[in-house]
Parts: sequence; C-alpha cells; structure tokens
Amino acid sequence: MKIIILPTYNERNNLAELLALIYNQVEDIHVLVVDDNSPDGTGELVRELMQQYNDRLFLLARPGKLGLGTAYIAGFKWALARDYQYIFEMDADFSHNPRYLTTFMTEAETADLVLGSRYIAGGGVTNWNMFRRLISRGGNVYARLILGLPFKDVTGGYKCFRREVLEQIELEDVKSNGYSFQIELTYRAFLKAYSIKEVPIIFEERAAGQSKMSKEIFREAIIMVWKLRAAKNRLKAAPFKEIHSAGTSLAQP
Repeated sequence: MKIIILPTYNERNNLAELLALIYNQVEDIHVLVVDDNSPDGTGELVRELMQQYNDRLFLLARPGKLGLGTAYIAGFKWALARDYQYIFEMDADFSHNPRYLTTFMTEAETADLVLGSRYIAGGGVTNWNMFRRLISRGGNVYARLILGLPFKDVTGGYKCFRREVLEQIELEDVKSNGYSFQIELTYRAFLKAYSIKEVPIIFEERAAGQSKMSKEIFREAIIMVWKLRAAKNRLKAAPFKEIHSAGTSLAQP
C-alpha cells in the first residue's frame, strides 16, 4: 500500500485539482492531508472530497499552524499505524508535479529512500530569480559539506520512504521543523546505511499562495546542520536494520 503525506495551510485553491492529478497518475494510491486548521477552509474541502474519493483520501486535522516538520511527523505516525509500505512526502502547491510518482515507485523497488532532485541531470527549477537559485544551491552545498552527504539535493521535500526507514530513524527525536527537516531525515537514513537514490525532478514554483520560505526557516537550517554533525555518533550508533544493497543506486556513509 502507498500513501502521500500532504501538509496543508491555506491550500484550498490548489487541492481539488492536485488530488485529481495524483489519482489520475496512480489510481490506487492513498493521500493523507495534514491540515493545520487553515483559515481558508482547506480542511472543510478535504471532508467534501473524501465523499468523492471514498477510502483513498483521509484528513488529519490539527488545531493550528504547528510547522511543516511536525505535520510530516504526525502524518508518518498515522501511516505507520496502518499497513502502508511506501510513504511519500509532497507539497500541496504544485511545486511537486504528480507525473513523477510512477518514477518514484519504480525506484523504490530497489531503494529504501528516493529523493526528488533538482540538481542532477534532468532536474531543475522554474520561475526562480537568481537570488533564490543561489540560496538553494548554496544551502545544499553547505549541508552536504558539513554532514558529508553525497547527494546533490538534500533540502528537497519530494520523497518516497520504505516504511522500515521511518520506523528506524527515531521520529520522536527529530527536532527540525522547517526546511532543515528534510536534511535531517535524509541524514538519519544515510547514517543508518539505508540505500538512497536520487531521481530528477523539475521543481515548479507555486502557482498560487505564498512561499513558506522565511528568515527563521533559513536560520534554523544553518544551525541545525551543525547540531546534526555533533550528534553523528549517537545517531549512527542507534539500532538499525541489516544493511542490504540496492545495486548502483546504493549510497553508503
């Protein structure tokens, strides 16, 4: 079974169309919307759409805006309490195109974690100015160098996990809540020697609404990578599953 965790805050204008595209791409996939009490009525729309999509769409309603990282953690725990074997992260603003879902699922047959990458051959971004491109590229290089990660894109939020990865990376101990959350999850999986594969995606800047990037999120990412580096031995020493190979897509610490 497969499920997409879709955090939302004021995404009512995007959601119906996005869900239609997702289900058109992968008919048997499930979606869990984790809504932080959106003032625009996103949660109410999900409840209406649940009648249309029956047992393929679910809502986890939270009392307020609690942050991206905690939304994903709540969604992961919900999925792990059920029989989902493949668990996706995806944005609700069309920046992550559903057309890549089938590629993710193909690669997940031989990799424990699949990363959507803007910075490998075939990947890229649209509608970003030069400053935004430099910030993103620089942030990736910064995190990769400090943490010793071999991947080209460690800040992206389009991913597919095998359930055992999320079961073993100690979700209760994840402290990041902004974009550094994406770095932390990948780093924890890397330290536990799970096989990780990057696949190219074109990141499409959101068509409606407001970007989630802020100075606070950027500042958290700068500090968090040093905290993760300092905790490397503890994170690596925690119990983890037996290592297995995924052929040429394997990335080991």
